[in-house]
Amino acid sequence: MRVVLLERVRAALVKAGLDASEIPAGLTVEAPKQAGHGDWATNAALVATKALRRPPRDLARDLIESIDDPEGYIDRMEVAGPGFINFVLSGKWWAHVLGEVVSHGDRYGRSDMGRGVRVQVEFVSANPTGPLHVGHGRGAAVGDVLARVLEAAGYEVEREYYINDAGRQMQTLGRSVYYRYLELWGRPVEYAPDLYQGDYIRELAAEVKDRDGERHLDRPEAEAVADLYPWAADRILDGIRRDLEAFGVRFDQWFSEKSLVARGRVEEAFGDLRERGHIYDQDGALWFAATRFGDDKDRVLVKSNGEKTYFASDIAYHRDKFGRGFDRVIDLWGADHHGYVPRLRSAVQALGYEPERLEVLLVQLVNLLRAGEPVAMSTRAGEFVTLEDVVAEVGADAARFFFLTRSSDSSLDFDLEVAKSQSSENPVYYVQYAHARIASVFKTAAERGLGRPTPDQADLSLLALDEELALIKQLAAFPDVVAGAAAKREPHRLTHFLIDLAKTFHPYYKDHRFVGEDEALSRARLVLAGAVKQVVANGLILLGISAPEKM
Repeated sequence: MRVVLLERVRAALVKAGLDASEIPAGLTVEAPKQAGHGDWATNAALVATKALRRPPRDLARDLIESIDDPEGYIDRMEVAGPGFINFVLSGKWWAHVLGEVVSHGDRYGRSDMGRGVRVQVEFVSANPTGPLHVGHGRGAAVGDVLARVLEAAGYEVEREYYINDAGRQMQTLGRSVYYRYLELWGRPVEYAPDLYQGDYIRELAAEVKDRDGERHLDRPEAEAVADLYPWAADRILDGIRRDLEAFGVRFDQWFSEKSLVARGRVEEAFGDLRERGHIYDQDGALWFAATRFGDDKDRVLVKSNGEKTYFASDIAYHRDKFGRGFDRVIDLWGADHHGYVPRLRSAVQALGYEPERLEVLLVQLVNLLRAGEPVAMSTRAGEFVTLEDVVAEVGADAARFFFLTRSSDSSLDFDLEVAKSQSSENPVYYVQYAHARIASVFKTAAERGLGRPTPDQADLSLLALDEELALIKQLAAFPDVVAGAAAKREPHRLTHFLIDLAKTFHPYYKDHRFVGEDEALSRARLVLAGAVKQVVANGLILLGISAPEKM
């Protein structure tokens, strides 16, 4: 309705004497913060008062007289405060909402807001040096659902995982497996603290021992490491793929850093920057002139020993991204990379792209709890809870929902016991239970011969209770919630919406009968129930979560 009202308010401003091109950019139609102020409100008279040289309250009264409403969707309009116009919608509109939900079905909530815009979402991108932990799981959920809501808003979306399979960490992985392999043969080794810890390294070393026997015992270390790290990285990456698949996350592209280097893309990026005058040689190293773009100091791309920095690969990688024709590039990073954002954005600008086309979402840490008590984790000691462990304990549905209960830039408490509970304390159970309850309602309706009536088979004016109107208003808000989640890059808006909808539905279900003696009322309530069920299902599908018919 917001879009409809906005069009009608614009038309009223033109009738009042404004040219269509003169309508102020600050014109809004928004839901009032206080429920008593109507269903929608516009600031039209306030933003146009100067251009039309009219007192805002007088202008507001005239605008009310000229706002068209051929369908009778507006019950009344009122001037409020310094010149706002408040709209109270009619029963015809709320009946129309139910009809829209039913007619659009699983497409209700979708839009073409982002039509023609290509977006790449790169997320997780964990180094293939160890299994995914619970923090990676949050990034996976946020990235996947962000991609889903962007698609629902009409954007063309590609999901990408960047495989950091080149550089020093790969050598470290190879040495870690090699030293554990030597230990298994009883060779004395000093396992340095900078090597990768954790049982998974021992498991990989045991596989090498079983596969290769004594083959690596007397080989030069560098030769053995060079042989072992690609195999170990592939084995770990296979596990990452399996964990993400079990978590309901897919990628369109798995992009290898090694392939970036092999195809000469890093050197091409250097050439591009040199041609633009943004890199220089000094003290035997190659530098990026980052201070020209607001950074506090210039940054090294190639060290004096010839080793390329991570920043060099990142510049080449993002040059490659924009070269593939994406209008927007969205990266999801851990919160510890906060300081790296302006540096990379300056490099994007130096390559000739608008820096705003690169968006970086920071994903904060997860505090894992069990019945309110912290679960001890230490990545340094290799003691961490893997994503696989969490999914095995609470299920993919609960894990995904919990990861999305707060904004990604806020830390998150994840209580494993709450996530497993079958009670109103568990938000995903509470939402899914609403869907299952309505499924049971329709089972009863079928047994009574009512089936699933459509809006034109029911007198929707009978839905006159405050709780019924509250439910319909929430259903009406769903398309704006999806569009807002996409526009603001905030997928957690979906979980909040579904929790609020469930909080409205469950008491209504408890206090009122859907299938009763009054057949006309039953038909109207079944239409409402079907619409709620559809919107809950649509929201859960966007979250990548199942909508069960029974629980």
